[in-house]
Amino acid sequence: MPDDDASAEMQDMIDAATREAGYGHYEVSAYAKPGQQARHNLNYWQFGDYLGIGAGAHSKISFPHRVIRQARYKQPKAYMEHVVSGNAIQEEHEIARNELGFEFMLNALRLYGGFAPNQFMERTGLTLNAIEKPLNQAEAKGLITRDHQLIKPTDLGMRFLNDLQQLFLAD
Repeated sequence: MPDDDASAEMQDMIDAATREAGYGHYEVSAYAKPGQQARHNLNYWQFGDYLGIGAGAHSKISFPHRVIRQARYKQPKAYMEHVVSGNAIQEEHEIARNELGFEFMLNALRLYGGFAPNQFMERTGLTLNAIEKPLNQAEAKGLITRDHQLIKPTDLGMRFLNDLQQLFLAD
């Protein structure tokens, strides 16, 4: 494995080569030409809902006062047997209210373009005050920039994304 300096140099080279070829780094692990970003991935990172159909598929479904995550049976045979019996869902859990801020930020901070503050409220049902303390910490460490229209990770925040996301874990 390369050391941290070599990894950073490789990342810089990748960024330069993709930029030169017309690709933008729109998400921590994805590049695309303008207008060609993966819409389904953008939906995940924007904490949107999705319905998984098929063996091993996952879903995230929002209701007015709760968010549910589901996973279907992974093995095709088991999945089909459970579909026939009327329940192909192997796992289901509700995201606890005190974890919604972290769940949202875990996804949204992957996007270089960031997110509008009102999107946090629309997708979680929480006010931005619910994550004010970690937002202040992240901003003080230079990991995010924010104003009334946009919250986004800085280049430093993207390089240390796990550290940034960890700030939003529930106490």
